[in-house]
Amino acid sequence: MKTELPILGRESALTVHRYPRRNNETLQAFDAADEYLIEHASAWVLRANARILIINDQFGALSCWASQQGFDVIQASDSIIAQRATIDNITQNQLPSITQLTSMDPFPSGIDAVIMRVPKNNKMLTWQLQQLASITDENTLVLAGAKAKEIHTSTLNQFEHWLGTTTTSLAKKKARLIFSTPNGQPLKTNDPMSYVDVPDFSMRLANWPNVFSAKKLDIAAYLMLPHIPSHSSLKRIVDLGCGNGVLAVQAARNNPEAFIHAIDESHMAIASANRNLKTHGIDPDRFLCEASDCLTDFKHQDVDLVLCNPPFHQQQAITDHIAWQMFCDAKRVLTTNGALLVIGNRHLGYHTKLKRLFGNASVVASNKKFVILKAVNA
Repeated sequence: MKTELPILGRESALTVHRYPRRNNETLQAFDAADEYLIEHASAWVLRANARILIINDQFGALSCWASQQGFDVIQASDSIIAQRATIDNITQNQLPSITQLTSMDPFPSGIDAVIMRVPKNNKMLTWQLQQLASITDENTLVLAGAKAKEIHTSTLNQFEHWLGTTTTSLAKKKARLIFSTPNGQPLKTNDPMSYVDVPDFSMRLANWPNVFSAKKLDIAAYLMLPHIPSHSSLKRIVDLGCGNGVLAVQAARNNPEAFIHAIDESHMAIASANRNLKTHGIDPDRFLCEASDCLTDFKHQDVDLVLCNPPFHQQQAITDHIAWQMFCDAKRVLTTNGALLVIGNRHLGYHTKLKRLFGNASVVASNKKFVILKAVNA
């Protein structure tokens, strides 16, 4: 696994790690698109303290490079994991600090250049380009990049529509760049929110653009809803990886005396969950929505129930380490006889993982594709 990111014109490379760090890591913290973006941006002629806006940096490689150049770096990210990775990598490389914004913060004005990783979510791309249109002009350098297979004609049309004249590079190591020249004429923006109706459970869920399964309810979450328990003994419940908060809403309804924690690494997911809990009549004194790396920052150890619909990818990589971290964190915060309720695809083998960790795992419900498992903290 490569951690050294060579920088053109520099004797020493940047050392860049994923977050959280794991022993025997097999995944890189940067890819060919990061390298291609840095290679091209290195040819820019900018003033020493130019303001550079970096959007969707995966683990901080782009932000570290820009900080190393002496630029005034503003990083905008939806991922608290990406933000923490950036801080760790900035510190490790002894680089000047940068400014970090969440996806819920407006882009700042007075930007000299933009470096952007194209998000896979098309609605997120639209929202970010709309914001860029309002803060850029013909003097702003705009450079974007991604894997070549993720840049389509529709992607280029989006840049052309919202910013101005747009061209693309040749592919290099299966990565491609996008160059846009803003025309300084922002268009009327679209509503960033999307809505999902769940009539069986009398829900209408609002979603910010980068929320997983924002156009229709995730089938796994839907299957989990009828199996969320209702019991007077449940006083503290965690929806881990909450997304738009659909499970948190139902848990709060089923257990009116319980306090609900909604946790996700996405700032937009947390904003959506917070909004949905409120609009479905849950008293704000009964819940807390927090952006966090699983339960790393969680201080309670008296949780009665953890609900979990784990992701099996991080950024572009397919991985089960997030699910394992969720399971380990859940065991740490659960009270004696507290339970973890998990849903996942059958082929992911969560039963084996839970049995190894908790010493038990039972099937609550299943169909041909999904299985709901329960593990009790004995």
